[in-house]
Amino acid sequence: MITALLIFIVAAMSLGGIITALVLILGQEVPSVEKVSSYECGFEPFGDARDNFDVTFYLVGLLFLIFDVEIAFLFP
Repeated sequence: MITALLIFIVAAMSLGGIITALVLILGQEVPSVEKVSSYECGFEPFGDARDNFDVTFYLVGLLFLIFDVEIAFLFP
């Protein structure tokens, strides 16, 4: 029983390693201007992405989710 499990684990890990090695060896990395740009939505970014958010934004979102789920269970 344990021998079969060990064989399975070794086979799974070796197959995963082989697939990963093949991807790293055979994979093509051709970055284009669009791929390496900050945003692909058409305009340059403004401001810092790490700005602090107001906590009330998250509280309103959580309350919406809670009451939305309650309404979904209320009406079958």
